Parts: sequence; structure tokens; C-alpha cells
Amino acid sequence: MFAPGPNSPIKNTDYRVVLPFYAYAALSFLLATIIISTDVGAFTQSHFNAKALAVTHTMALGWGTMMILGASHQLFPVLIEGKLYSNFLAHSSFILGALSIPLLIYGFYTFNFGVLAQTGAVGINLAVIAYLLNLSLSIKDSKSRNVHAVSAFTAVIWLLFTTLIGLLLLFNFQHPFLPEASVHYLSLHAHMGIIGWFLLMVVGVGARLIPMFLISKYENKKTLWWVYGLINAGLTLYIYVFFTDNHAILSLAPIALIAIALALFASFIYKAYQKRIRKSVDEQVKTSLLSVGMLSIPLVVILAFVILMANWGHRQFLTLYGFSIFFGWISAIIIGMTFKTLPFIVWNKVYHKIAGLGKTPNPKDLFKSNLFMGNIIAYVLGFMIFCAGILLTDTVLLNIGATLLLINAVLYNANVFFILFHQAKLK
Repeated sequence: MFAPGPNSPIKNTDYRVVLPFYAYAALSFLLATIIISTDVGAFTQSHFNAKALAVTHTMALGWGTMMILGASHQLFPVLIEGKLYSNFLAHSSFILGALSIPLLIYGFYTFNFGVLAQTGAVGINLAVIAYLLNLSLSIKDSKSRNVHAVSAFTAVIWLLFTTLIGLLLLFNFQHPFLPEASVHYLSLHAHMGIIGWFLLMVVGVGARLIPMFLISKYENKKTLWWVYGLINAGLTLYIYVFFTDNHAILSLAPIALIAIALALFASFIYKAYQKRIRKSVDEQVKTSLLSVGMLSIPLVVILAFVILMANWGHRQFLTLYGFSIFFGWISAIIIGMTFKTLPFIVWNKVYHKIAGLGKTPNPKDLFKSNLFMGNIIAYVLGFMIFCAGILLTDTVLLNIGATLLLINAVLYNANVFFILFHQAKLK
């Protein structure tokens, strides 16, 4: 998630392509926290219930995916040292996703997997196809092939597999045609999205952005290629284990491969931090660094679940696993990177043509730092308290955590829209 700065030699993607994604993602984040705060009891039940499904897909599609799609329209040209192939395909991806995601979420919220939900799922797949086509044609016209661009492109392929499986499962609920019930395939659907889409994209792109924002000299492409290979190998092995019903020792192998990949990634980021030129690290980058540490939470949770094998905490572990992914490392890196990237995009929009007419503010001055700090404090406290509430099945803790997460989302939205509505101010 990167926007070229005012003096960047890379051609900026039209801001009209990128900004709607940021606005949509912010509002989706707010919606998810509202749903949570209205009924925390859903997180003391089985993870397969209407509210939990609605929140999960609001976070996965409306928040995480829409934000990544938008930001990567700005970032991908930088990774391939070229330009985005088509603004039309980019706009199509947004419109299809923006119209379709609410249909799917409403279907989950009402636990109705009929025509509305199915129409939403079809539209989401079309949005992903438009996005993948745009990236494919952009790469075709580019001469650059690096681990960051390859990771991003591979992640989108996994995203398409994820959404296609989701579409099949929706139809299977209404008109069974698969060998097993749709619930049987939910873990496959979820992990293709979590590992193949989110993890591969966040790790691949984060390895480019975090050192850049730290102004670090450290670079180790070999390590990053190992990370790329291990993540894909881990997910592929997981799929094999899933379809062969081999749940013995082999079921731990995918976890081991992903754990090694995350350890290598964490080591890469730590070395980049050590060799940084900019000694003072701003709060936005600190939040992104926090997200790297938070990657270990779902890994520990799922390992504990596999070892305990449905003993104490079966329901709580599964709920905590999903929550720690979508409200944990994914949200942390998005929150941090939003206020490193969005100000640059809006700065270019507002000041690009008038920069020489007077003194302009710095991009970092386009958002309110006090709102950002309040956002982060509410987010960290809310996340930790809600996690404790899940483990202890304590509705008091869940309500406190949900309220703090809602406050966090309100402050985040206030700051995002403060940037989006910024008007030129020359001195």
C-alpha cells in the first residue's frame, strides 16, 4: 500500500481510481464494528452463525480486500516499474465489488443464501476477474519481475480461487451438488483467502513498504523468495491434506512451513529495522511493525487447537483464530499504512498542479495526529480485551472490547474522511 511521493519518477495512478476504495473500506470497517457491538453473544457461539459470518465477510471483503485492491492500483505500477493498464478495469472492479459485497453480507446477516447472496458472490468474482485482468495486462507491458510483484500477482490468483469456491459453496447450500455439505469446505475456502490472498499479499508487499518507510538499506531477495515459496508450499500441502483426509502428523506440516516463512519474514523486517537510516520511527510505521508481531497470534492459536484436538476451548480457539486474523494483523497493517499512503495520494490530487504557487503543507499534515493516536489506543485495547472475552466467554469483556473497537473505527473514519475532503491551503 504505497503512493509515490511528490517527486517520484513513477507515474501516479489516477486518484479517482484509488480513493473510492479507501472510503469504502473505511465504512466497511465501521459497519463490522457496529455489527459486533450490537450482539457480542454471537462470539460465544459456534463460528458458523449469521452475525459471525456477516462480520467475517465484511472484514475480509469490504475492509481488507477493498483496501488492498485500491492501494495496489497505486502500488503495482511501482512494483513493476510501469503503469496501470486500464483505469476502466479498475473502476469496473470497484463498482462490481461495491455493489456486490453488501448483497452477500446481507445474505449472511439474514442467514439466507438465496438469490441476493448468490448475485453478490457472482459480482464479487467478476470484480476479482477485472482486477486480475488489469494486473495481467500491466505485467505483460512491463519488463520488471521482482519478488514483490510476483507475490502480489500470485496472491490475486489465490483470491480468485477463494471467491470461486465461495460461490460454489453458496449454490451448494441451496442445490447440493458437491460430495460433501458446504460446511465441510469452509476451512478450505477460508485458508485459501487467509494464506493465499491476505498473507502472501501482506508479506510480499510489506517487505517492500516497511523498509522503504524506514529508509532502510537492508535488502535480501533470496530470503523473500524463500518466504514466497514456503507460503505457497504450505498452502498447497494444506489443500492436499484436506482432500486426502490425512489429519495425522502430516496436518502439522503446513503449519510448520508457514511458521518458517513468518520467522524468515520477521527476521527480514527486524534486520531492515536495524539498518534503517531514519532513526525516529513514526507511529504509522510502528503500527505496521506491530502487525508483523501479531502474525504470530493466529499461528499459536491454530497450533494449540490442533494439539488439543477439540478438547477444552474448541469453539473459543476457532473464534479467536478468525478474530485475531481480521481484527489483528490485517487491520493493524491497514490502519498503519493508510496514514502513510492516503495523504500522499490526496496531496498529489490537491497540490500537484499548484505546488509552485506557494508553500504547501507536508503530506503528513493532512491528517490529525491526535485522532490517529486515539485510534491506535482504542484499537489495541479493544483487540486485547475482546480476545480475552472470547477465550473466557465473558460478555462483559466482549462488550468493553467491542465498544473500544467501535470507537477505534469511528476515529479511523473521521481521519480518513478528513484527508479525503482536504482543500488546498497555500502559504
